[in-house]
Parts: sequence; structure tokens; C-alpha cells
Amino acid sequence: MKTLTAVAACLSLGIAAPALAQEHGHGDHAAHGSQHGHQHADFESGRFHVRVDGPEHPVGDIILIPGLTSSPEIWEALTEQLKGRYRVHRVHVQGFAGAPAEANATGPVAAPVAEDLACYIAEQGLNKPVVIGHSMGGTIALMLAARHPDSVGKLMVVDMVPFMGAMFGPPGTTAESVAPVADQVYAGMSTSPRAAYDAQATASINGMILTESLRAGPIRDMETSDQQVAASSFRELIVTDLRPELANITAPTEVLYVKFNDPRMTPEITDAIYSMSYQGLRGVELKRIDDSAHFIMLDQPAVFAAEVNAFLE
Repeated sequence: MKTLTAVAACLSLGIAAPALAQEHGHGDHAAHGSQHGHQHADFESGRFHVRVDGPEHPVGDIILIPGLTSSPEIWEALTEQLKGRYRVHRVHVQGFAGAPAEANATGPVAAPVAEDLACYIAEQGLNKPVVIGHSMGGTIALMLAARHPDSVGKLMVVDMVPFMGAMFGPPGTTAESVAPVADQVYAGMSTSPRAAYDAQATASINGMILTESLRAGPIRDMETSDQQVAASSFRELIVTDLRPELANITAPTEVLYVKFNDPRMTPEITDAIYSMSYQGLRGVELKRIDDSAHFIMLDQPAVFAAEVNAFLE
């Protein structure tokens, strides 16, 4: 009954979709998908489209959500490992990595994507899927699990805190107090000449991936992302404080993280910040992954896959 109610709610939002994965999923993406051996879910939201890989009779469903300006390609190695047993749903947020902005062209991105993911889960008839989100994808995953707790079976957040705005202000910073800073950041990102924006974003991504040979893909994703969508998303992340909502999450949750990329931040300080940030989430498991930067799945693919597999068991 809950699923029917959720589908009705989605239909009232104007989101309609049959429940099967089809090759003819999302316009131009269909041809691209068939070339790469995956299919696209027959689901139209204007917020994202979904690549689907896996067997006809999977043991379960896994939804993978990438971060700011990232494409589903960051999950390639993990998908290869999982798709023999699980049906893997890789989200591609509109406006990122070559996808047209569509409904994400103005306003918030993460929160509406989370709402449409709840619709996706209901309409596709997914039974308590595992949801794994990296960075901004982690924020979206937390929103989904907190606001639609019955939709998520297990939750893994990869290198993201529930209130990123805390890093942009003094101790005691709130979503309200950090808003002027977020507005400044947004103004800088959204009005910067594209060449300057790309140069700064490239430097930032280089700091997020230790493995030099694997930086080109995420940089290309950034260069083919919509600058306005990225700026709006980043502003939204700064002013989104999910700590008060953590208590709503019922799914078993694990958070993988790395030492903050700042020489003043020791592993111990990083541990303390994560522990404090997630103290409102009952039973959460926190694990620091060493010798890795922000893109753990690229810097430590074997360790990352082992953590995911252990989490799935």
C-alpha cells in the first residue's frame, strides 16, 4: 500500500513512468547506452536519468549516486563487480557530465533529485534498495533516507558530512548564518568566465584524486557540466544542514571518509569531526580510508569494493 501511495504522490507531481528498464530510456542517452552495454530506466523526471546493469533475476537493487559534476562512470569498476548479482542503477544528474540541465536549470538540485529518486524507487517497484552516494550524492542519499525512510534498505555515504556549511564558518555556524557566504560562493562560481571557472575546478579536482592517471575523466565531466547547475548545487550544499534529520533514518548506515585535505587536519581531528557530525544517527558505522583523497572509488578501488561487498552482506 505504501508503494501505491508513493506512486500516486509521484503522479501528482507530474512524473509518469512505466516500471521496466528499456533501451529507449532517455532520448539521446539510449543510443549511447546500447553502445556501452547498459540500458536506461524508463523514467522521466527532468532531474536525472538512470543507467541500469544487472541480471534478469538479481539478488537485490543498488542505487549509485555520483557527486557534483560527476558522471556514472566513477562507479564503473564497482558496477563491473556487482552487476553479476545485483541490478545496479547509476544515477546521472541532469546538468552534469554532458547531460542537459532540464529541470535543474534553476533553483535547488539535491533536494528535488532526492524526491524524484523516492518516486523512481516506488515506480520501478524496487524493494528496499541499497543506496550509495558520493559527496553531493551522499547528501542526496541522506535526504532520501531521512525523508523517505521506508524507501531505503541500506545506506552508504562516501566522504560527505551532513552539514558542509560548518566548514565555511566558525564553530556554531548554522545554515542561516552561513547563507551570505554561500551567496558569495554562488556569485563567484556562476559569473566566472568559463575558462577561469574550469581552471579553478580542475585544480580542485586534482586535489580530490591522488591517482594522477585517473583525474582526466572527472575533469572532463566537470568541463562538460552546466556551470549554473554546478553553482546552484554547491550553494545548496553549503546551506543544507541534515543533522536534525538524521534521527529519521532507519536504514543501517555506513560512512566511508578520508582525512580532510588540509595539513592542519590530522586523521584524529577528521575522525572527531565525523563522529560529532553523525552523532544523531543511531548505529552508524564510520570508517576512515587511508591513502586516498575524496574519490575513494578511484584512489582505493580494491579497498572500496571490499567495503561495499562487506556492507552488502
